[in-house]
Amino acid sequence: MATDVVAQLADSLAKTQVTEGELSYKGQGRKFDNAKAEMVKEIQEFKGLQALRLEGNTYGVEAAQAIAKALETKSEFKYCYWSDMFTGRLRSEIPPALNSLGAALMTAGARLTVLDLSDNAFGPDGVKGIEKLLKSTKGAIAMAQALKHLRSVQVINFGDCLVRSEGAIAIAEAVTEGLPILKELNLSFGEITGEAALLVAQSVEGKATLEKLDLNGNCLGEEGCDALREVMDGLNMGDLLGALSDDEGEPDEEDEDEDDYEEDDDVEEEEDRSVNQVSSPPSVPRPPDASSFLCLPSPDKLLKLGTKRALLFEQQVDVADAGKTAEAFLKISSVYNEEDEEVKSAVLDSIDAILRKAFASPSFQGYDFVSSLLVMLGLLKSEDKVKPVRVVPGHLQVLEYVVRQDYFPQDHIAVLEALESCSSARNILKSTLEQVRPEN
Repeated sequence: MATDVVAQLADSLAKTQVTEGELSYKGQGRKFDNAKAEMVKEIQEFKGLQALRLEGNTYGVEAAQAIAKALETKSEFKYCYWSDMFTGRLRSEIPPALNSLGAALMTAGARLTVLDLSDNAFGPDGVKGIEKLLKSTKGAIAMAQALKHLRSVQVINFGDCLVRSEGAIAIAEAVTEGLPILKELNLSFGEITGEAALLVAQSVEGKATLEKLDLNGNCLGEEGCDALREVMDGLNMGDLLGALSDDEGEPDEEDEDEDDYEEDDDVEEEEDRSVNQVSSPPSVPRPPDASSFLCLPSPDKLLKLGTKRALLFEQQVDVADAGKTAEAFLKISSVYNEEDEEVKSAVLDSIDAILRKAFASPSFQGYDFVSSLLVMLGLLKSEDKVKPVRVVPGHLQVLEYVVRQDYFPQDHIAVLEALESCSSARNILKSTLEQVRPEN
C-alpha cells in the first residue's frame, strides 16, 4: 500500500526528533511559589537543552530565580516558550521574575531564536522585565534601546501582553534598528492605537526575512486599519499583514480616562502593597484566530479554534500557492497526536479541508505541493536555500493519511521517488513505491 511509504519513513526519520533538546512543563496548571528541587535538577541535568516550555503554570519570583540558576550553563538554549506563566501573580512580581530568567540566559551566552511571552498581560511596564535579557553590555534602560542588539531572534510573540501604544512604540524603535533576521512579530490584542501601529508597520521596512506581522485585536478603528494596510502595501509587504478582523475600534475619551485612572491605581497599590495587594487578573483568552495558530502551532490553540476550525483554515491559507499550502500542512500536522483523539481529529479535519479545496482548484500545482513538502522535510534538495523543518512523527503520519484520501491524485506519489538525500529513508520509500505503483 502507498501508505506504507510514509509509515516506514516516519519510523526512520521522526522517532528520535520529537523531543530533541526540549524540556516541557507545559499545561500542568501548577503553582510554583518556590521551584521544586526535582524540577531544577531536571533542568540542570538536561544535556543540550535548547527549549524550555513553562507555559500554562504560574511562577513566583523565587521559583523564577531557582529556574534561572539552573539555566545559567545552558549555552545551546534557543527557544523561550514562556507564555501564560503569571496568572494570579502581582504585577510587581512579573518584572523581577523575567529579569532573573533573562539574566540567566545572558550569563549562559544563549542565542535566542524564539521569544514567546504571549498571554501574560504584563503591560508596558512588564516589557522592561526582560531588560537584562535584551540589553547590551552598557547603557540600555528599556527595550527600545535593547532589542536591536539581538541578532539571532526570528520570532517575537507579545500577543495578549497589553503592551499598549507606549510599549509598541518602543518595540518599533528597536525593530527599526536591529533584529536583522526577524520572521514573525506578534503584537496582537495589546490595546495598541492606530498611530503606534503605523510606527510598527514602518519599522519592518527592509526586513527581507519577515513572513508575518500580526496586529489583530488592537484599537485601530476602521480608518486606522485602512491606513495600516496602505502602509504595508506601500512597502510591498501587504501579504505579510495578518487579519484585522478582531479590531476593537478606536478608544473613546472615557476609555482613555479609565486607563489613566487604572495606572494611577497601580502606583498607589505599589506604594502600599502591605495594605492592598491586588493580584493581576487572569489573561483573557483571545478569540479564535487561525493565523495565530499558524504563527506558533500548539494543540491547545488548534482546539480553541472550535468546530469552525476547518473553515477558518480554508479562509486563511492561500491554496493558490503550493509552497504556502505545504507550509500550512506541516504546521498543522506538527501537533498531530495519535493518542489524543480530539487533537488527532482536529488535525485531520483541518488538513482535509485545505487539501480538498486545493486539489479541487484547476490552478493548484499538486506536484509543486508534494515537492515543496519534500524540500521542507529535508528529503529533497533544492536550488533555493530552504532550511528544513525539524521532522516530527505528525508530519509523516498525516502524510500517510493524506495519500489514502480520494482527493489525493495517485500519480503524485511518483514525485516521492525524487529523493536525492536521506539515503536510508529514500531506499525504504522507493522500494515501497515500486510495490504499489499501478502497472501501465
